[in-house]
Amino acid sequence: MTAATTTPATRRAGGVRALWAGNPGAVVQRGLLAARSSSWVVVLSGFFEPVFYLLSMGIGLGGLIGTVETTTGLEVSYAAFIAPALLAVSAMNGAIYDSTWNVFFRLNYGKLYEGMLSTSLGPLDVALGEILYALLRGLLYATGFMIIMQIAGLNLAWTAILAIPAVLLIAFGFASLGMAVTSYMKAFQQMDWINFVLLPMFLFSATLYPITVYPEFIQVLVKIFPLWHGVELVRGLTTGALYWGMLWHVLYYLVMIAVGLVFTTKRLRALFLD
Repeated sequence: MTAATTTPATRRAGGVRALWAGNPGAVVQRGLLAARSSSWVVVLSGFFEPVFYLLSMGIGLGGLIGTVETTTGLEVSYAAFIAPALLAVSAMNGAIYDSTWNVFFRLNYGKLYEGMLSTSLGPLDVALGEILYALLRGLLYATGFMIIMQIAGLNLAWTAILAIPAVLLIAFGFASLGMAVTSYMKAFQQMDWINFVLLPMFLFSATLYPITVYPEFIQVLVKIFPLWHGVELVRGLTTGALYWGMLWHVLYYLVMIAVGLVFTTKRLRALFLD
């Protein structure tokens, strides 16, 4: 009886063990089991949204616009220009939905994380498990959209296959940062700020038109947006216009992931363990 009561304390003691039990898969498995009872209409809506944008704008406006010049100077059809941007947006939306609204409910109302952290799981297990689960939705959206792009002939180079791991990187970045931000929110009204940030980021991150249409100082602001880096990365891969500067986009998301994981882990520990 004494050993049973002291085991959790032993596991919590000592730096790394207090944060990490090496079992984020348990959190992912729990999420998959819970998803069975969720509404698939909500899940599918996140996939069809970029498809509708592609059909309405890529085909509709594309007939009026013709070709568009990418950052590297490559001339492509308007549909081929916006399709990779919409692919990045679909990954962002899938990851953000799970790492913000779902996390907010589990954190403040479902008391799910409090129960998880009363077991051998550490806050890093919970954070990484939730983010990996969010990645599954981002991967689902991206794979389906990539198939549509291939059928429509919008993947212009063999490097388009690398857009899938690139999209996972994008989803990972948004999921980790989204969960970190959500862990500080206390009321549903505060969650409206997420949509307030996502909408202008979608519209102004060179998704629907080249960044060169902006004045220089606006271009600098746009390049701060994480979505712009994702759009440029995926667009370069699907069009085959590769350049060394794409490595900066990858580095941006690696930093984004690290920052999100650090803040989420610290916040969960402060809320439930300290």
